[in-house]
Amino acid sequence: MAVVQRKEPSCASCRETTKKKKKTNMASASSDEWRTVCDKFTNAQNLTVVESRNDPENDPFRSKYKARELLREIHCSLKSFEAGEGEAESGEEIGDQRPIEPPVDGQREDGFGQGFSGDSPAGLRAAKLGAVEYYLGVNHVDTEELSAGQEHLMNCMKLLERCRVSSENVSLFIHVRNQLGILWAGRDETETAQGFLETAESIYQRYMKEDGSPPTDMAEYFTTEEKLLTHQERTKRFELAYTHTMYYLAQVYKNLGETERAATYCHSTLQRQLQLNQYSPMEWALNAATLSQYYITKGRYMEGRHCLSAATVISGLAGEVPSEAAAQESETESERREQLMQKRAEIARCWIKYCLNVLQDSKKLLEDSIGELDTDRQEELKRARRREEEEEEKGRKSALLFGSEDTFDSIASLEEKVRCLLPLDFAEARAVFLVGQNYVTQAKEYFQMDGYVTDHIEILQDHSALFRALAFFEEDLERRCKMHKRRVDMLEPICNDLNSRYYLMIRRQMMFELAEIYNEMMDLKLTLANRQADTQSLDNHTIKKFNHLCSASAKYFQMFIDSLCSPEGKIPEHLEEEVLRPALVARFRLARLHSRLISSSLSVQLENLDKSLENYNYVVQYCEAHPEAKAAVETELELSTEMVGLLPLKINRLKAKMTANN
Repeated sequence: MAVVQRKEPSCASCRETTKKKKKTNMASASSDEWRTVCDKFTNAQNLTVVESRNDPENDPFRSKYKARELLREIHCSLKSFEAGEGEAESGEEIGDQRPIEPPVDGQREDGFGQGFSGDSPAGLRAAKLGAVEYYLGVNHVDTEELSAGQEHLMNCMKLLERCRVSSENVSLFIHVRNQLGILWAGRDETETAQGFLETAESIYQRYMKEDGSPPTDMAEYFTTEEKLLTHQERTKRFELAYTHTMYYLAQVYKNLGETERAATYCHSTLQRQLQLNQYSPMEWALNAATLSQYYITKGRYMEGRHCLSAATVISGLAGEVPSEAAAQESETESERREQLMQKRAEIARCWIKYCLNVLQDSKKLLEDSIGELDTDRQEELKRARRREEEEEEKGRKSALLFGSEDTFDSIASLEEKVRCLLPLDFAEARAVFLVGQNYVTQAKEYFQMDGYVTDHIEILQDHSALFRALAFFEEDLERRCKMHKRRVDMLEPICNDLNSRYYLMIRRQMMFELAEIYNEMMDLKLTLANRQADTQSLDNHTIKKFNHLCSASAKYFQMFIDSLCSPEGKIPEHLEEEVLRPALVARFRLARLHSRLISSSLSVQLENLDKSLENYNYVVQYCEAHPEAKAAVETELELSTEMVGLLPLKINRLKAKMTANN
């Protein structure tokens, strides 16, 4: 796709010093003329960076349009300086610009070993003209004129094609590719963006290897000698440009599905921002907390914990949350209070996920075939713990750690408060649980039921899941039952109060979870009962408690099933994919629950068995009518088919007994 050439002035730059002390100012420009150019550039930058913040809503780009005019005037001045010198040393005018094609895959040539020397007069003129094209390109992108912005940026690229990379122009080489990477990524042309950004990365790495001296910053092209940057400031700006390259590459790799690579670049970006002291504390903290979630899903808990500890420490640098009184008196303080509370609550939620995943992964590692604690496996893992701790320390030494002299100790101190190795017994699991529960309290302070219904309930569900994971480690069945009762107490009132019209999906989740909780409590009571002689020896209180739990579980499974029906109460002939397995499992569990209810009345027993058979039949008949559903409930279907064959015999024997008794 050819870029249409716009008949606009281009830009260039001038400065009077290089490390070789060559003459770099345009020969035809007087010192007064050059100072005028420099003043215009300074004004253009001020309009772009400072004044534009105060532009009115009905004229949001007013300052940037003014800056654009100044950049055009600078371009005209530079072209007139060049014309005063005649043709450039190469035999063609540096500013001669023909329509060009966008390079394939973002122009992968890195600019080393070709064209003018970067510190030659021709090379410097090309860099200065290219810089003005760059600033015009960014200006047009900022004002949402993307095609014009692309044209100016590509003009800059063309000018740089004539030059070899050097300390005089390497910053511009990287900046223009960064901007083109952003531009193409915004158009969902991810691979094209990738090409520009990877080339920028390659240029940086090769320059640092072959030269490494603090390079000229683009703004210095339009700065008088007395205002040139120090080497330290040059280095900082150059490193920040490369940090932006890494940040944009992280987004590109994420969009390409290269999650591990994206995480690596994101981690490096965050570390570089700390080193350069160029970050907003809350934004940085939230990015680090988000990165932790990637590490957590990969089971890399040391890295996940480190990200979260750093996020917590750095978020503290944003200061104290303004009081309610201060927030009421000042709109600015009110907005700041809202932002700080929200982002810190979001970081707390990431901590909750960390603790929950640690406990759940430990449970998976330790449970046997029936979901109970495998004590042999537990002892084996405890014996191997010392080696794990040594590996953790070794991994920590080789990891890329966040922090500066001011924050490193604080981050390390926070890390020590929560383990990253999987807990192997109740005491270790409880320590993780308590950390998670503390962050639940913090998160709920902001995400309250009034105003944040969905978020509040998700936090409660995570809290419930923390209790469930901890209960796995508890050997005392009565105490385990009390943990599940805590889950009921936090979920049941909200589930019953929620309006199904607005929160149907959330209510379904809670109905199903409550049904499972009551089912687990019932199983625990059954296990306790089995430690006694037999069900006949159960006292009335125990039977009543058992039946209550069984009925409560059945009630919530039935509520879930009823929520799938039409307003007229009709059962759907076809279950949607997202509810297929839950609906069939609910039917299967309902069938089992009805058959477990304890009653001395034969008629009640018969009624329960009929309901049980009805639900088993539903599972079998649905799968026969919809063969694609079989894969979703293989185990449940096999057992249901078996029970459909056995229950009629049991029902007939019960009927015969009832007839004999009559």
